[in-house]
Amino acid sequence: MPLALLAAACNAVASVLQRRAARTAPASEAFRLALILDLMRRPSWLGGILALTGGFVFQAAALGFGGLSLVQPLLITELPIALVLAAWTFRFPVRPVTWLAVGLLTFGLAMFLIAAGPAEGHDVPETYVWWLAAVVTAGLVGVLVATARLSWGEPRAALLGVAAALAFAFTAALMKETIRILTEDPPAVLTSWLFYSMVAAGLCSVFLLQNAFQSGTLVAVQPALTVTDPVASILFGVALFGEDVRSGPWVVPEAAGIGLILYGSVLLSRSTADLVRAQRVIQSGSREETRRRQS
Repeated sequence: MPLALLAAACNAVASVLQRRAARTAPASEAFRLALILDLMRRPSWLGGILALTGGFVFQAAALGFGGLSLVQPLLITELPIALVLAAWTFRFPVRPVTWLAVGLLTFGLAMFLIAAGPAEGHDVPETYVWWLAAVVTAGLVGVLVATARLSWGEPRAALLGVAAALAFAFTAALMKETIRILTEDPPAVLTSWLFYSMVAAGLCSVFLLQNAFQSGTLVAVQPALTVTDPVASILFGVALFGEDVRSGPWVVPEAAGIGLILYGSVLLSRSTADLVRAQRVIQSGSREETRRRQS
């Protein structure tokens, strides 16, 4: 679906720009409003927020035509786009193994979507179902954030990436229901608690994402973010809207597709991380050589 792919491209641009801004933010600002206030003064971060807004718009439009189980998995394409953009932005080459990883991830996504054959559901969740989903999601996010605060560096970034992805997936579920209300009765949106919950969940998601980008590299955050979001969204789609994915023998190719997605994501992040580390070593050696010459 073109709209979902456009959303993925916008999100990829947003991730690169926000990581570029957040990587120099002081560690003392972590998990504080001061982090957002600091980032708001950086042009690259504002550009990232603009791109993220565009991603939300395209995602909302896509959800108006398709279910969570179809739209959200397509957002996995954000991962290769983001890492290729990061290679260009942060000046490290794209190796053949990176393209192999992109190919595996893309093939795995296609295999999963063909095998699952996700069908849009038309259930309207009861209020208590929304509250149950909100409590479960908030509990999982809380555990991930608490664990992340006990960690440092890349593990913290990955944990916060998973937490942000869960929050984004729940935001997408709220967005889908808000779009249904908007289509049926536009003025009712302004009096619907779902709309304001969507806004609050979206802001919480963005806050978690900024802390993830501040904590570690893009290659630690992006795979956790883009793999967790579709998986959580499929679960929300089935549980809340009655969306259907094939079962029975189809589970085998579905599992194989998910396996290729996970393996491609890990391979992609490792290959890019190796180049980032090598570049840091080279830069460190260059600075040391410069200091020797000056002395």
